[in-house]
Amino acid sequence: MRKVAVTGLGVITPVGNSSQQMWNALLEGRSGISKVTRIDVTQYDCKIAGEVKGFTPDTWIIKKEQKKMDLFIQYGIAAAKMALQDSGFQITDNNRTKVGIIIGAGMGGLPGIEAQYDILKAKGPTRVSPFFIPMVIPNLTSGFLAIDVGAQGPNLCVTSACSTGAHSIGEGMRYIRDGICDAMIVGGSESTICQMALSGFASMRALSTRNDEPEKASRPFDTGRDGFVMGEGAGVLILEEMESAKKRGAKIYAELAGYGLTCDAYHITNPSEGGAGAARCMDVALNDAKVNLNEIDYINAHGTSTPAGDIAETMAIKSVFKDHAKKLSVSSTKSMTGHLLGAAGGVEAVISVLSLHTGKIPPTINLDNQDPQCDLDFVPHIARDKKLRSVLSNSFGFGGTNATLLFKRHL
Repeated sequence: MRKVAVTGLGVITPVGNSSQQMWNALLEGRSGISKVTRIDVTQYDCKIAGEVKGFTPDTWIIKKEQKKMDLFIQYGIAAAKMALQDSGFQITDNNRTKVGIIIGAGMGGLPGIEAQYDILKAKGPTRVSPFFIPMVIPNLTSGFLAIDVGAQGPNLCVTSACSTGAHSIGEGMRYIRDGICDAMIVGGSESTICQMALSGFASMRALSTRNDEPEKASRPFDTGRDGFVMGEGAGVLILEEMESAKKRGAKIYAELAGYGLTCDAYHITNPSEGGAGAARCMDVALNDAKVNLNEIDYINAHGTSTPAGDIAETMAIKSVFKDHAKKLSVSSTKSMTGHLLGAAGGVEAVISVLSLHTGKIPPTINLDNQDPQCDLDFVPHIARDKKLRSVLSNSFGFGGTNATLLFKRHL
C-alpha cells in the first residue's frame, strides 16, 4: 500500500489567518470568540461567534474573481494556496492530471443565498447576480481552485455536516493509496455566520447563549457548557505519495496513516448511546493504520461543548482505549476557535499534524469545573509538551456521520 505524506498546511481561522498565527494563539490559550459584528444580532438569542478577522482576499484571489465567490470559497482558496506555498509542491504539465482536489463545505453559500434572495424580493428576478449559482454551490471551492492552479485530477466536494473536512482528507488519502492521484489538495471551508444559520441553530437550542462572556462561552467537557459557538474559516492539507515527496526533498510534517468512517444510524442530531458510532469509527481508523491502542498519545476531540456530545465522545474514547484512555491527552481546540462546521475537520487536522510535528498539545480552555462524566485528561487551560507518536482527530456530524483521521510521526 502506498503511504501518504502531509507536506503542506493552510488555514483561515478565528484565531489567525496562517498556520503559525493560529498555532501561537492556541498554545497561548487565546479565544477567537466575540460578539457578532457582521449582522445585527439584537433580536437573536445567540449574539456571539468565532468570526475571521483581518482576512484580505486580495493576497490570494484577483479582484475581479472575488465577486463570483461567497466567503466560504474565498477562505478555502486562500487556505489551499497557502498550503501549496508551504509544501513547495509544483503543479506542472507533467503531473497535473494526477493532482486532485477535495475541499468540502458543510452548508455552502448560505449568506450568498440570503443576500440574493433579498435582491430578488426587493428588485425583481433580473437583478439577481449572474454569478449567484457558482457563488454558493459547495463544490465551487474545488472548482475555482482547480482553474486557478491547473489541477486536472479528480475534483469534487464532500458534504457531511461537521465531518466534512475530515471526510475530505480521508477520501483524498484513498485516492493516493489507490494510485489514482499522486497528490491531493484536501480539507474543508465554511462561512455561515448569517441570519438563517444563527436562527436555525438557535431554534434547535444548539448554540451557547453566554453572550456576556464570549471568550468563555465555548467550554467543552465543563459542567457549565450550554451549546456550541459557531465559527468560520478553512483548513487545507497537501497530501502526497510518500516516496515521491521524499524524492523531491519535501518537508514532511506527518504520515496520514488511518481513516475511519461510520454512521450511528440513530438520530439526526444526537449521538448514539454510549458514543457507539464514534467508538467504531476510531476502531476503523486504528485498524486501517495497523496501529496499536497504546501508540496513540493525543486525541484532538470533536468536543463541541454540547451537553450530550461531550459525554458521548468521552464514553467512546473509554470504550475503545480501555485502560490506555487514562494515559491519553485529549483536548478540544473548539474551546478557542468555536465550531467551524464543515471546516472544523480540516482545521483540526492541521492542528493535529502540528501537535505531532512540534510535540506540543494545545489546551482545552474554560475547563473550570470538569463534568464528572467526562473523566479524561482534557489538558485544561495550559498547553503541554509531550513526545507524540500517533494522534487521532475526531469529527462527528448531524445525521450520525463520523470521521476519524490517524496521523503518525514521520521518522
